Amino acid sequence: MIKEISILLRKEILLERRQKHTLNSLILYLVSTVFVCKLCFRSVPEPGSWNALFWIIMLFSAINAAGKSFVQDSRSRFIYLYSVASPQAIILAKVIYNMLLMLLLTGIGFLVYIILLGSNPVQNMPLFIVNALLGSIGFSAVLTTMSAISSRTNNSFTLMAVLSFPLILPLLMTLIKISKNAIDGLDTTISYKYLLVLVGINVISGVLSYLLFPYLWKD
Repeated sequence: MIKEISILLRKEILLERRQKHTLNSLILYLVSTVFVCKLCFRSVPEPGSWNALFWIIMLFSAINAAGKSFVQDSRSRFIYLYSVASPQAIILAKVIYNMLLMLLLTGIGFLVYIILLGSNPVQNMPLFIVNALLGSIGFSAVLTTMSAISSRTNNSFTLMAVLSFPLILPLLMTLIKISKNAIDGLDTTISYKYLLVLVGINVISGVLSYLLFPYLWKD
């Protein structure tokens, strides 16, 4: 299983290197969105608006990043993967790759965000970093699974966004709450219960992906 995951993960990275326009378009979308936010604010936004805007931008960046997980794969590639790898290894490799991609986008987005908006109100940076890490895992687990389901339809990207909304909403609300605590400089212990909720959402999403994807893959 581990060997299959490593090979499939390497395959995803090689495809991304060959199709550099995909990653470049995601970064361009991210920077352009932050720049539009910069134009809309005449002064430095207050911390609540700063926090909400950041996670809204990261949410749509995650949808664009994970939306291509299965949509861009051709039918012939599906048949080949079906014959050489287990479905569990395929979904785990996709989730890990999207997690790494989301971590990259979150780091770039945060740097561009504080540079263009001219402020960094985060006072508890370790808590904010842990929150961003868990958020990247949650986004990748939920959206990758929804991308696999929606890839079976004609209007796959729209269906993925619709199916993901009720699952992403509690994750997004928890991320915003923890980020608010980090911005306010509250002690990390106060956010333990929210971090546990975030970990729980990630575990449930990952387990459901692992258990349900083989049935979808056989279909």
